[in-house]
Amino acid sequence: MEWETVVGLEVHVQLRTRSKMFCGCSTAFGDPPNTNVCPVCLALPGALPVPNAEAIRLAVRAALALGCTVHERSVFARKNYFYPDLPKGYQISQFDRPLATDGTVEFESAERGRVTVHVQRLHVEEDAGKSHHDRYPGKTAVDLNRAGVPLAEIVSAPDLRSPAEARAYLGALRQLLIYTGASDCSMEQGSLRVDANLSVRRSGDPLGTKTEVKNMNSFANVERALEAERTRQMELLESGKRVRQVTLLFDPATGRVQPTRSKEESHDYRYFADPDLPPLALTREWIEAERAALPELPEARRARLERDGLGAYHARVVASDPALADYFDALVAAGADARRAANWVTADAMTSWNETGAFPVSAPRLAELIGLERDGVVSLQAAKRVYAALAERDAPARAVAESLGVVQVSDTGALAGWVDAVISAHPAEVARFRGGDAKLIGFFVGQVMKRSEGKADPKAIQPLLREKLK
Repeated sequence: MEWETVVGLEVHVQLRTRSKMFCGCSTAFGDPPNTNVCPVCLALPGALPVPNAEAIRLAVRAALALGCTVHERSVFARKNYFYPDLPKGYQISQFDRPLATDGTVEFESAERGRVTVHVQRLHVEEDAGKSHHDRYPGKTAVDLNRAGVPLAEIVSAPDLRSPAEARAYLGALRQLLIYTGASDCSMEQGSLRVDANLSVRRSGDPLGTKTEVKNMNSFANVERALEAERTRQMELLESGKRVRQVTLLFDPATGRVQPTRSKEESHDYRYFADPDLPPLALTREWIEAERAALPELPEARRARLERDGLGAYHARVVASDPALADYFDALVAAGADARRAANWVTADAMTSWNETGAFPVSAPRLAELIGLERDGVVSLQAAKRVYAALAERDAPARAVAESLGVVQVSDTGALAGWVDAVISAHPAEVARFRGGDAKLIGFFVGQVMKRSEGKADPKAIQPLLREKLK
């Protein structure tokens, strides 16, 4: 009987605010250690927390995008544990009364097709500081800049059935969060972190003993770590041993997981309502106003793009990032043909965006270039040269094309001169063509393009060639 893998994910997402969850300190990444701190995030006596309204708003937007029920009343709780990077000795989080519950994330699974994963809860909390074990030999350095940074924790049900599905789920979740503006989801900067719970069982059996895998710094490493842990658990069970409930760390260099400690249960944290913070009260009217303000979400955008004539592939790629999709919409609004615009967005424009985080050519100017290529004023190959030049010059696309000498010539007189010259220069090929070798028409077109230095309109060349080669 085959083993079945069961995975649930806890995703910690840094909310996109300028200040921390309960104080006014900056959340800027990369500042010198222990510079973005104050009495509140250092837990000095008498300092009281005040919730960040923008963090709450962003968390609500994320919850609504996930289809969660946002509760009008939720409660902040103290999660008690002791670690050098946790100044208070507890973390302000939420426990039995979270901000939101019962959402879903849908994605395509290679194994099971369309999969819907239940999101059990989304709650807000503060981050801890960061311990550095490699700064000073034999010592641990603590940076409290992250202490108090606002987080949303998104907890899925154990609905995933493979490491590949876990990766696909994370991709779909990240896309939703970026669309709402709730987070930039940068794993490199620690604004999206994943804890994965995994167990294996024989098909039809109750859930097995789960372990939690931490220290995963990319979606690819989440998949690798879960593959390693799945293999470890199956080998234990097949050798007659049992799986212990532990927390593990993943080492990307070796591709292995290593136990660190026994896995805590909720009672180990001794949760209780934070006496310094009243319950968080939201009005139904405010929640519905945030729902109405949500942007068009990825699934709806893909469907609209397909209705507007894009194929499934181009619709998926264009909708993969809100910036790309907005740029595409701006191109179409500026008069570009939708399919041609999609070709440019999924190639040159997306390359620029991935490399620099910007679009070097404004939508109106690229739309003009797309129109020139559509109308045969420039070839597609020449349009690529014009695009590169547009990134460097503040001039209309037509003017740049003319300055580069790539505007196609469709004047019959000029074309006839190039055609006659080519026919005169290749008598042997002319004889073969007239003898029935019709494939040589491509050779003649290429020679005319070469003689014209790429200026001849390829669509106008062929009729002239065929006429003169009779």
